[in-house]
Amino acid sequence: MRKVQRRREESPTITQTTVRKVQVDARLHAGSPLAMAEIHQMLLQYGVEETRRILASSKNDRNCVDAAHAILTDETQDIGIAHAGFAMAALPHKKTASPVWEKDGGPVKLLVESGLDSNKTPIGVPYGSVARLILLYLQTQAVKHKSREIELGASMNAWLAAMNLSVGGKTYQLVREQSRRISRCRLTFFRTEGGAQFVSNGAFVRDAIFPIDDSKTNQKSLWLDVVRLDESFYQSLIDHPLPLREIAIKQISTRSLAIDLYIWLAYRLHILTQPLHISWAALKSQFGPEYKELRFFRRDIMPSLNLALSVYPEAIVRIDEKTGITLHPSPSPVQPRLYPVSATPRLSTRD
Repeated sequence: MRKVQRRREESPTITQTTVRKVQVDARLHAGSPLAMAEIHQMLLQYGVEETRRILASSKNDRNCVDAAHAILTDETQDIGIAHAGFAMAALPHKKTASPVWEKDGGPVKLLVESGLDSNKTPIGVPYGSVARLILLYLQTQAVKHKSREIELGASMNAWLAAMNLSVGGKTYQLVREQSRRISRCRLTFFRTEGGAQFVSNGAFVRDAIFPIDDSKTNQKSLWLDVVRLDESFYQSLIDHPLPLREIAIKQISTRSLAIDLYIWLAYRLHILTQPLHISWAALKSQFGPEYKELRFFRRDIMPSLNLALSVYPEAIVRIDEKTGITLHPSPSPVQPRLYPVSATPRLSTRD
């Protein structure tokens, strides 16, 4: 605070204009993505406490400032991996009544079918942020080690804890339930290209993630030692990995929609060659088909979109409250190293 005040005294015109401009932008756009670049600039210039004082008028604003600060101060640069197909077709955010989940992402459609228990009762489709975190761990380890066999146990517990999800207490049953759903469900990816449809059938994993004997289960035995990814899913993942920043996932780990938006932006922005405008109706079709009215979708997506952009400082996104958002060519959140990203996920087996 004192440091900023001295700067104002030394250069009142420049500094006051900068602060005033940020405040006006934040008010006009109600914390929209347009203000995210301003937040990153403010953090670099004034630090986290002063930026929170100036910009953080709500809990979501404070979350965005804190998340952006974590990204800018991260020194580890750890990488997470998701299948590029999940940028266009993702799991549900909430528990579904139907044993089949269908997500149409334009050229890619995802069909997830619930597995059955021993009584032929549907277990349910995996959903929410916990399911996404478990899958992100499996995908990251598979690509990093180039192996279908993934070590679980202490390694997975440590990773989930690092993502702000401690496997114990109230979260234990939730983590276990999502693990059961992931272990039993079946996947079908459909891809349309040039008038032809390509289909890939399979699952996430070939084995159960957890011990089958529920009567002796405790927190230490939540996971089996090793799980194998489904061969088809693994090969498609190896061919089309999407690199993400683990610190970004950590900051948005409890918000499934923010995770989906971050993955989507990480996939779309770096392959653009020119600005791309996306209407609110198109965004609703992909991220909120369950909404009956567009105005409610637009209202509800903004906090998650803000949060996703706060952990992606390279992203250049502009918003028009009436027409939609415009994506501009932007660097990937992870600089190209070991994980090339395909422009279009290709799936095996022609239908």
